[in-house]
Amino acid sequence: MKTNTGWSGRGQSVGRHILSWPATRVGWWAFGLFSIFVVMWLINTFVFMPTASVDEAPWRQIILPFYGIFMMLSGLSAGVVGLLGVIRAHERSWLVWLALLPGAFVLFFLLGEFLIPH
Repeated sequence: MKTNTGWSGRGQSVGRHILSWPATRVGWWAFGLFSIFVVMWLINTFVFMPTASVDEAPWRQIILPFYGIFMMLSGLSAGVVGLLGVIRAHERSWLVWLALLPGAFVLFFLLGEFLIPH
């Protein structure tokens, strides 16, 4: 076990095993942002998308763009914080590695929106 006192803010034991829980503050932030993204994505998929008609509920035109932007920002933030945790804080938890996926998804989505005209 290696002790990480630099980036985590306090001396914690950083596990070398990928099956361990996050050991640093950055790792827990990445996992928290990942959890927010997953919950928002599930709500979007199973609540908002099956009833996508704007004519039935005009409040959706106001709320859903902000909801989508916040969902994408939380996914991108989870990826960035997870990458910082892996690189700088030497975090090796599977939850932090899993938090990299929404960041890659959002980055791929944004690049597709801006690079491919429609």
